[in-house]
Amino acid sequence: MRQPIDPALLRTFLTVAETESFSRAAVLLDRTQPAMTQQVQKLEALLGCTLLERSRAGVFLTAQGAALAPKIRRLLAIEEEIWAHLEETGVEGDVRLGAPEDIATTYLPGILSQFSETHPKVRLAVTCDFTANLLRAIAEARLDLALIKREPQPGAPDTNVFTERLEWAARRPEDFALRPLPLVLAPAPDVYRKRALEALDTAYIPFREAFVSPSLSGQIAAMHAGLGVAVIPQSLKPAGLAAARDELPVLEPVSIGLVFAKGRNKGPAALLARDVRDVMSRR
Repeated sequence: MRQPIDPALLRTFLTVAETESFSRAAVLLDRTQPAMTQQVQKLEALLGCTLLERSRAGVFLTAQGAALAPKIRRLLAIEEEIWAHLEETGVEGDVRLGAPEDIATTYLPGILSQFSETHPKVRLAVTCDFTANLLRAIAEARLDLALIKREPQPGAPDTNVFTERLEWAARRPEDFALRPLPLVLAPAPDVYRKRALEALDTAYIPFREAFVSPSLSGQIAAMHAGLGVAVIPQSLKPAGLAAARDELPVLEPVSIGLVFAKGRNKGPAALLARDVRDVMSRR
């Protein structure tokens, strides 16, 4: 009958193999050298094979040891994952997250649902608002972290989640040639609004505000109704709308970043930020 293997024995073996020394491994694991030797011998007796060769030049893996080492490493990695999962499940606290409405309603539901299942003791509160208002809430510590829209910042890789490309959209291609250009916009201080107005001013294209709504769904409904042209993220462009080609100026992309309130980049907020980065960076 197979006997269970103590993970401590496996960890000792790997440490000796990686350092090629019982004495160096003993220092790393805070044990005596005789204790390390005894543990390796116990593991070898349990497995019925020699894992390490000792010589004046050092300690080296045998053929069996070299074959088993990667498997043992994977086994210990799984053990670490189990403990990390259990520790995260026990995390408690509150997290106040802010995000623009289009990101919150499109990307966040799945992320937040999974986070709530993994961290049942963490209480989530989500606020949807414009980036300028979210940044003010972060500065005043009314939020713990927030997803924001901003100019691309190559010098700040730790906070950049992804870059969103923008395009002009309307119900009909001929709408892009209308002058003044009827616009479907969010109210100030929306970043996409700023992008649209700056691009049109630079290109000397006259425009008028035909429909203003803070809701992305409201703006999309207005475009489907033929009320005007809007700037929307390429990744969120719904079916049935036309995209401008050469009729209107190219729009600069927007960086989607993740920012913390001062001192809040740890605990439950850090765990949520990790999940948000992991999922959204792969979109």
